[in-house]
Amino acid sequence: MKLPLALPFLLLVASAPAAVSTGTPFSGDPPDATHPWAIHDRNRPQPPRVEPGTSSTATQPGRPPSDAIVLFDGTAASLAKWEADTKPGDPPAPTKWIVRDGALECVPRSGQIRTKEQFGDCQLHVEWAAPVNVQGNSQGRGNSGIFLMGLAEVQVLDNYNNPTYADGFAGSIYGINPPLANALRPPGEFQAFDITFRRPVYQDGKLVDPGYITVYCNGVLIQDHTPLEGPGGNMRRSSHRPFPERGPLKLQDHGNPVRFRNIWYRPLPPRSIEGGTDGALTPAATLAKRRSIAAGIRSAAAQLPRDSVAELLRLAESLVYEKDAATAQRVDLLANAYVQTLRTQPAAELERQRGEIESTRRAFVYLERHGFVAKDHPALAGLNRIVSAQGWDQQKKK
Repeated sequence: MKLPLALPFLLLVASAPAAVSTGTPFSGDPPDATHPWAIHDRNRPQPPRVEPGTSSTATQPGRPPSDAIVLFDGTAASLAKWEADTKPGDPPAPTKWIVRDGALECVPRSGQIRTKEQFGDCQLHVEWAAPVNVQGNSQGRGNSGIFLMGLAEVQVLDNYNNPTYADGFAGSIYGINPPLANALRPPGEFQAFDITFRRPVYQDGKLVDPGYITVYCNGVLIQDHTPLEGPGGNMRRSSHRPFPERGPLKLQDHGNPVRFRNIWYRPLPPRSIEGGTDGALTPAATLAKRRSIAAGIRSAAAQLPRDSVAELLRLAESLVYEKDAATAQRVDLLANAYVQTLRTQPAAELERQRGEIESTRRAFVYLERHGFVAKDHPALAGLNRIVSAQGWDQQKKK
């Protein structure tokens, strides 16, 4: 078996798909029963690139991030993304709300509106303004609501010098939890709500995650990962119940000409409890993901030069995620052949290959330490002897 002798260790990084990170294999703690990834795992997908948006000003809405799905951009054309909130079974109907000066304005007593698009977990941005002409008090002043999936309400209300009951205050999860602070600007000025929404999750009819809402008002945290208690409600205590997977965003008509602008959302990935792969997983989900990662690494190894050091180390890396008898046998064969080839090389040639040899040795030290290869593996013992004979271990001690 012929092994290329001076293949640079950098080839191991170059052989990985372009989307992987630049982490070093055989370094951080390996995967475990509930974590499919190693610490600093180079096989873990990189975050997608998103171009940030810009902040809004009092007169000008900001630009959404590049991956945002825009629901209202201030144009009459975007009103086509909305419809009247008709009763179940009734045909769709256009909304009677109007677009005025770049804002979506509630026409009092015309009914709530909803998006035609439906979605679930999300980052949501909504800007709203109560009428500059102040009328009424408590719940009768600048009242509306933002209904996530048409169910859970984040209250919209002009509470600038206008007290009301705490769990109906602007930024409250209506009927469930008051906001942490009143960060409102005066009426007539636009307020910015940035909302992170996670719907409740049920499995086999049992609640496994209540869902959460986080809200920032004008950059001030006012709901801190608040657990849902069902959808909330008026005058009645809410209780847990399943939400659909998707639903519309609804805006309330409470009899006040509240204005909205710059409405967009970003879908959020699934949580680990519902199939996502970040964070602690169930043992079964972890095992399935580790198998998938190992299969991907073995597939990448098959594209490398046959019988090369690069193939050896890539296959060895796959054993960190899944024990596989055929792969382990192939690793043993390649490693032992590699050591036998090195034994025939003069000291000067070994010195030239020092980086590759020491990298391979470090890999087998890691594999042995964590039980992925047999203790006292012959290849590791042979590499140790070469390192010692070359005096490299002594050089490091100085």
